Amino acid sequence: MKDTVDPRSGFNSQTKTFQSLRPPLLNLPPEKATITLPQYCLSILRTRPWNWSDSLALIDSDTGHRLSYSEFTRLVKTLATNLQTQIGLTKGDTAFVLSPNSLRVPILYFALLTLGVIIAPANPLSTESEIARLVQLSKPIIAFATSAITTKLENLIKTVVSMDSPEFDSLMSTSSTRELNSVLEVSQSDVAAIMYSSGTTGKVKGAMLTHRNLISLVASYDAHAWRVGKTNPSVLLKTVPYFHIYGFFSCVKAVGMGDAEVIMERFELRKMLKAIEEFEVTTASLVPPIVVALVKNTALTAAYNLSSLQTVACGGSALRKEVIEAFKARFPNVVLAQGYGLTEVAGAIFRPLNPEESVRWGSSGKITEAFEAKIVDPKTGESLPPCNEGELWVKGPSIMKGYIGDEEATKAAIVEGGGGERWLKTGDLCYIDDEGFLFVVDRVKELIKYKGFQVAPAELEQLLQSHPDIIDAAVIPYPDEEAGQVPMAVVVRKLKSILKESEVMNFVAKKVAPYKKIRRVAFVDSIPKNSSGKILRNELRKIFSPRQSFSRF
Repeated sequence: MKDTVDPRSGFNSQTKTFQSLRPPLLNLPPEKATITLPQYCLSILRTRPWNWSDSLALIDSDTGHRLSYSEFTRLVKTLATNLQTQIGLTKGDTAFVLSPNSLRVPILYFALLTLGVIIAPANPLSTESEIARLVQLSKPIIAFATSAITTKLENLIKTVVSMDSPEFDSLMSTSSTRELNSVLEVSQSDVAAIMYSSGTTGKVKGAMLTHRNLISLVASYDAHAWRVGKTNPSVLLKTVPYFHIYGFFSCVKAVGMGDAEVIMERFELRKMLKAIEEFEVTTASLVPPIVVALVKNTALTAAYNLSSLQTVACGGSALRKEVIEAFKARFPNVVLAQGYGLTEVAGAIFRPLNPEESVRWGSSGKITEAFEAKIVDPKTGESLPPCNEGELWVKGPSIMKGYIGDEEATKAAIVEGGGGERWLKTGDLCYIDDEGFLFVVDRVKELIKYKGFQVAPAELEQLLQSHPDIIDAAVIPYPDEEAGQVPMAVVVRKLKSILKESEVMNFVAKKVAPYKKIRRVAFVDSIPKNSSGKILRNELRKIFSPRQSFSRF
């Protein structure tokens, strides 16, 4: 079998799959072992070759408040005990979390996961109607939110705990006279989190990620740390939100690696640069719009000492070639590492592991340990060899359990085969070159990626079509230098209607979260569709290319 695997690309000519050429993942616990995600992270934390207990775990970029790992683990244990003994939370319960980034969020996450409570984090900017749909999916018995947004939950969830209240501080810091009851063992196959992901049908879906899904990816980073001889903790800047899979996984991975996280409640370029300088940040987790901002604001970046910065990890959507070139010209000594991941696989499953791999500009690195991939022709269903475009399918230990309460969507996304084989259809049009590097070409799926957030066109189309002056509508992605893509509405007005672009934008803006707003509008006589009534979005994207002129908000 080994002879059939290309040593450069990992392509197996017999199975028509791409196999990982990384060393085997030997530190992944046996599948039947009873261990939670926090237990695994803390167990590998204790193996770090430095005094981990006194090293920093969390830093608030605004206040400068710091927590060491000994303080972090104490607060997690205290909060977990009090949530169990005072509130009665137990294995299998679901907790809805609605909060911007703060030091309290990682502590809450680890406390809930310790108990086997399922975390369902959501965007605090979501409207009440959007939250109602998320709550309907995950069915939480308790919610944790900041006081400014608890009113959004009052009619949806019976028990709501304000995370910036004296009550929460007491739960987190007041030692209980009772011990944490660990009678109910949490297995790796139990669900750890429900991460919300928009679907092309317009329905929000909840991806169920198990403890093992997340453990397997943390194990990959742990294995690499030992291979390269990591002897000191990194200082990570967190600009991505904890409710997003990018931020959620980065949070749990940082604990296992023993790294310090500098947390920003909300992004501001000047504050980010100040934080890099003040806390000597070595690695920044960014999304493309922030990388673009770094490139464009040369005078501002020059005003700060950014010499500590070694790596910028970029995810959420692909960077354009000209942005990469400009970044490397401005920051020649900083490694720009782009990875590829999905909510449904718990994080990045393709990524570069060294500076040499990161210079393959435009690629998302190579497939990680314990994973396989294949490129499938969308028309024929055949698996394709290197350098051929098709839909990316992946298989490995971090593939989600499924979509909660949506068996139909789960069956559409996961192809099951003999021997428990499970392939996830990513919906992304990609190719893997003859050296094993992944390149994302386009989206088979129709999601719009606005600043790393997923926007479902069908959801906005349904909303637009509810307007009394709109007969038909389509929503397409429009290229944008700062955001990556913005939602653009193509609208058919009723005869004699004088509906304006600004009125369309305002109508939608009042009903959705800010990242879902319509940013461009064009009026047409009809929407192109095929014989089955499906909107021909590719035609619209060609018609409304950046060369055309129409309203921009």
